[in-house]
Order: sequence, then C-alpha cells, then structure tokens
Amino acid sequence: MAAEDAADGMAPACLCVLCGLPAAGKSSLARELVGATAQRGWRAAVVPYDDLIPEEAFRTRKAEDNVGLQEPPTEWKIHRHAVLCCIEQFLDNPQSSAKLPSGCNMNKASWEKCIGALVQPDASVSHHAPLLFLLDDNFYYPSMRYEVYQLARKYSLGFCQVHLHCDLQSCISRNESRSEPVPAQVIVEMVKRLELPNPRKNSWERNSISLDTTEHVSKFDIQKVMELIFAALRNPQSPIEDNTEQTEADRLRCATSVLHQADQACRRLISEAMKTAKENHADPEDMRSLATQLNQTKATFLHDLRKQLLPEAPFAQGEDIDTERVVKRAVDVFDHKKTEILWRIMCENK
Repeated sequence: MAAEDAADGMAPACLCVLCGLPAAGKSSLARELVGATAQRGWRAAVVPYDDLIPEEAFRTRKAEDNVGLQEPPTEWKIHRHAVLCCIEQFLDNPQSSAKLPSGCNMNKASWEKCIGALVQPDASVSHHAPLLFLLDDNFYYPSMRYEVYQLARKYSLGFCQVHLHCDLQSCISRNESRSEPVPAQVIVEMVKRLELPNPRKNSWERNSISLDTTEHVSKFDIQKVMELIFAALRNPQSPIEDNTEQTEADRLRCATSVLHQADQACRRLISEAMKTAKENHADPEDMRSLATQLNQTKATFLHDLRKQLLPEAPFAQGEDIDTERVVKRAVDVFDHKKTEILWRIMCENK
C-alpha cells in the first residue's frame, strides 16, 4: 500500500500498544514492524518506555507497588503521562517536538532518537504518509492502555493493541541473557498483575490481537499486526463522547476511590494486629513474620479487589453509591484473613 493511503480516507497516525511481560519480545516485534511499515511508505517510531523514563522513577514505583495505592500520583505515573504528552506535542507541532514538557526529566536523547525518523524521514517517504507510534511497555493494567486510547480519540487517530504472550520461564530465561536484566521476581509478580486486553469487558479494546511469542515472531505474525494497524488507520477513533465511555470513566474513578479507602482501612487493621502481637509479647522474629505476611496479604487483597471492581462494579455518573458499605464489605474479608494470620503466629509463639 502506498503513501497515498494517508489522503485516501485514513487517519494521519496510529497509536499501537505493544503489551506483555518483560522479555516477551516487544522490542523485537517493534523492529520488525518498523521495517514492514517502511516498505509501505509509512513513517514509524518506536516509543520504548524503559529508555524514556529515568531509573529513579522505576525504583519509586517498585517501592510503592509494595505498599498499595498512593496519592498524589507517583513520579512513575507522572513520567508515563509525560511520554504521551510528548507524542501529543509532536502531533500538534512536529517542529517543536524535541522540547520536553516542563518539570519532566525524561531522557531527552532517547526521545529525540524516537522521533528522528519522523522529523527527518527518508527522502522516499512522503510527508503525507501515515505515522505509526509503537508504544513498547508492559501496559499490564487496562488503565495504562486506556490513557493511550484517550489520546487517539482526542486526535481521531487509529488505535490498536498487540498482546505478546510468552510463557513465564521463557521470559525469565531471555531476561537473564540481557545486559541489564529485570529481577526475576518482578516478572513473577507481573504475571499476577497482568490484565490482558478484553474486548468483551472493555469495548475500547476491540482492536486487539494476541501473538504467541514463546518461540519466535513469524512473517505471518507481522502480517497480522500490519493488517490490524491498517484497519485501525482506516477506522480512526471518534472524539465524540458517548454514554458507554462516560460510564467506564466514572466507574474507574469510583473504583479508585473504593480502593484507596480500602487500602487505608487495611493499614489500620495491620497496625492494630501488630499492636496486639506486641502486647502479647511476641518475639522480634514473629513480629517480622507477622508484618511480612500481613503486607503480602494486603497487596494480594487489593489486587484482587481492583480486578473485581473495574470490570464488574456498576458505577455510573450520578448514581448514589454507598462507598462506605462497599469498602466495609470488602475490608471485612481482609479483616478475617488478618485475624487468622495473627492468631496462627500467636499460637505458634506459645
């Protein structure tokens, strides 16, 4: 397909989300897609979040992932938003796209490398050719992917998602051969957190496919992705709001509020349990074990609660939601687990 596609009813650009576990093959797929798009006369840029976001932001994320929800947004979330702001800035004015958003210390050299081929494309590539942004990240929560979708809606762009499925052991093995491997435990934990694109629950994820990358990416896989991208360019997202989108956005806000309150309630219950153990003269080793088990249980509880709330909770704008009741019912479950852990350790101590 030639570059004239852009003027033939196609969107000016497509945002393609590549999601999956670390070492699942996202970067390799992105390189293959850049070559495939060049053959069509399109312009493409890979947006690697790991290269753009400073390492200290990742360290902040890891620390906060262990203690539940945090307000205000973490530095890591701010940088993720900054990546999309940079893409938006390019869409608004390609000539000023090398400037980073104020207050952001994102890796400027990496960003300039991302957009280099877009700002100064090959002479054979038309300036009217479609743009393809390949967003390379884990994107393990739907909310992370939804932000990209919102940007596509705002500018009437194409939007699609490619999930790379690779079994855990293969990811860990590939990761170990990297110059800067991710800790294996991070990959193991991400398996628990990863929420795959699900068009049946989220209508905005309908333009999604899954590739099995345990072995390798085939030419047929590349063809499937290119067909998905072409379809997304042919059917750009509409900026017109509808009730379904508003309901999903409201549900996300309400669910976030419930999760935040549940997190605070769980913290208080853990504090009370630690106080009870201390008053019953638990030794230091038992105290450490109690704290570890309670915090791990809390993290799992909040993760499961989040998965339940986002797709299922019937939150809608203007609906009278008894948030206190929802939180209490959920926290009662954690309270029961907390009591079991506490008394098991107390009995063992005796």
